[in-house]
Amino acid sequence: MDSCKDMRPHHSGVTPQTDPAPFNVTTDNNKYTLGEVVTVKLQATASIPFIGFLLQAREVGGRSPVGSFILTNESTTQRLTCNQKLNSAVSHRSESAKTSIQVMWKPEVSAYVKPIQFQAAIVQNYKTFWVDVTSPPLTFSNDRTGGSTSPPTEKSPTTTTALTMTATVNQPAPPVENISSKDCGVTKVCFSQPSNCDPTVSADCYFMSARKLSPSDVAVYYEMTGLSDGYIAFGFSDDKMMGNDDIYICVIGSNGLVQLQHAFSTGRTAPQTVPLGNVSDVRASVQGKVISCSFTSMNTFSNLKTTGINKNYHLLFAHGPSNKGDIAFHKATFISDDKIDISRPQLVRKGGLPHFIKAHGALMLIAWMTMGSLGMMVARYRHGYAKGKKLWGKDIWFLVHVAVMSLTVATTVIAFILPFSFIKAWSGGAHPVLGCLVMILSFVQIILALLRCGPGHPRRFLFNWTHALNGLGIRALSVAGIFTGLRLIDSSLDQWLMKVMGAFVGWEVLFFILLYVNSKWKVPRKDTLDSKKVRTHVKSQILERKTAC
Repeated sequence: MDSCKDMRPHHSGVTPQTDPAPFNVTTDNNKYTLGEVVTVKLQATASIPFIGFLLQAREVGGRSPVGSFILTNESTTQRLTCNQKLNSAVSHRSESAKTSIQVMWKPEVSAYVKPIQFQAAIVQNYKTFWVDVTSPPLTFSNDRTGGSTSPPTEKSPTTTTALTMTATVNQPAPPVENISSKDCGVTKVCFSQPSNCDPTVSADCYFMSARKLSPSDVAVYYEMTGLSDGYIAFGFSDDKMMGNDDIYICVIGSNGLVQLQHAFSTGRTAPQTVPLGNVSDVRASVQGKVISCSFTSMNTFSNLKTTGINKNYHLLFAHGPSNKGDIAFHKATFISDDKIDISRPQLVRKGGLPHFIKAHGALMLIAWMTMGSLGMMVARYRHGYAKGKKLWGKDIWFLVHVAVMSLTVATTVIAFILPFSFIKAWSGGAHPVLGCLVMILSFVQIILALLRCGPGHPRRFLFNWTHALNGLGIRALSVAGIFTGLRLIDSSLDQWLMKVMGAFVGWEVLFFILLYVNSKWKVPRKDTLDSKKVRTHVKSQILERKTAC
């Protein structure tokens, strides 16, 4: 749930403190009136500093924010948009220690006749925080006495949206300004697919950029855009593999609005959302199916090996579907070839696939698009060749079939082990499931073959049908697995790998059909055999008469 709704920090595995909070929320009046502002102060009662907070005004007993806030110190505080209400909450701008903050609150034009109170969540550190810290209730008054009558000049509504206590910005963020490849390699780092594409020219351009706001500042301005029906995301990794990565996600939420999420992935499991941290100036939009986000972050990168911002990391980019703001397994991803220092403007090259992935794909293609096909063709359509010729007491076609299919299974085993031995975790999606099914059914096929009954056994037909159907099932699952694997690695716009594979499968299907037709055409028909017998009988009678003469 969003912190804007439940007013709670979403710190994984940590619960709020139950003892009285060493902080209080006070106001300069016990009433509120239209046209007047109320001064609100959040203060530590025992000089205990805090690093984060979230403050809202709500009707007593209500769960939605009311009114809007005015900042008195923009260096330490910032306004948020919660429940699609602009400036309806206040949070910290940085995690620096503080003992008090002061803001002003203004009622909306429509008067609240119910009492309101200010509610806060206050964070001392990651594991120590208090919720439901409230001010005394304020009642509505029609007169104009008591409140400050001249609020400070308010700047134009800010689009800053940052919150240590939430992982998601759930709001109608301002639209993203034009994201383009201008100044790539000059003032900013750019990473795109296809390489060097410009999102202002092509909607099929997946693009992200990073630009440090100043050489001495840790703040980095990020942009990302791409065509997707759910989300786009980029991340930072110590290696070229998905897992243990610091990720920012731009996702379409359940309300149809684009949200920014901060996440961390562990191993090959789905990324877990974490607090946004020092993120501000969030802009998000979707036009057609092109999702775009931009924001400024002062967060350091964190993963299991290194922590910091002035370090080198591989850049990752992924996109895929989502369901009510929850991301699903990505459709495609691409990774930088080298580790990148984002403080140095450059054009980032997309890296190739790891060697073990290439070996895995090549072995599966060899196993099931060449050897497997050959073994099935020999058993089904070519067992009549070399009829009567045996080797080691077995028909030649049978030995060829066993040898080819044994190599097919051995190749499949090697290809199956490769990704698990390198990744050492389970990945999502249909591809690994299909691979496991192919492996299991391949061993079942071997066991069935070893336990088969003799050719003359009355129940031999059960083995024949089971063996054939299981083999056909393995072949279908292997082809489906190859397609899903190619879909994961084919980031080209025209999906040419999928098209080539489709053509290859189509050719094999056509070849099987031709073999089937050929086998039926070559079977001697009964009338043909009868005519041959008649001609042979006539010839023999003619020869006998000539001999008698």
